[in-house]
Amino acid sequence: MRMVLAALLLCPATAMATVTGGGIVQQDGNGRFVKLETDTPFTVGADNFNDDNLYAFDENQNIVLTVPIRVDIGDADGVLPQGTEVASHYVFFDSRESEHIGYVDFDAPILGIAARQDTMAATDFLANTSVTYVSTRLRGLESGDIVWIDRDDPNRLWVFWAGWSPGDYIRVFTERSVGALMM
Repeated sequence: MRMVLAALLLCPATAMATVTGGGIVQQDGNGRFVKLETDTPFTVGADNFNDDNLYAFDENQNIVLTVPIRVDIGDADGVLPQGTEVASHYVFFDSRESEHIGYVDFDAPILGIAARQDTMAATDFLANTSVTYVSTRLRGLESGDIVWIDRDDPNRLWVFWAGWSPGDYIRVFTERSVGALMM
């Protein structure tokens, strides 16, 4: 028992790997997929990246919802019910003037996506506290941007985004992350 407890205490909290990868398959810029690690604080929003990369990072993981949350894409009725255990992730493209088709992979199936300012604001309680979110009223997708869950791989999110100021920002909810430690 002591050895098990010691092993658990020695496991680093940074072992969480719930965004497992991603890529850009077509673009008119020079970007790549970048997973941001939240162990070093950073700020997102307000054109502070301004490059052609597709970014993702993990927010709060394996949280049991105490209230139902509305999603814009995903579940047929548009609501993840109270009692659902979710892992939250932030995906964004903060380009100057570029567009791309890309994808982000997760270690669990996608349940839903907040893609509008109001649904993102209503789910900010799942945000990562080591990240500073600015220009939150400008989050969501711009006209003409498309996001979808891969029909053959429910762990994969596809994006077709044209980046203009201030960029495109969404929150992705997956099932319980098997790669994350319980918080």
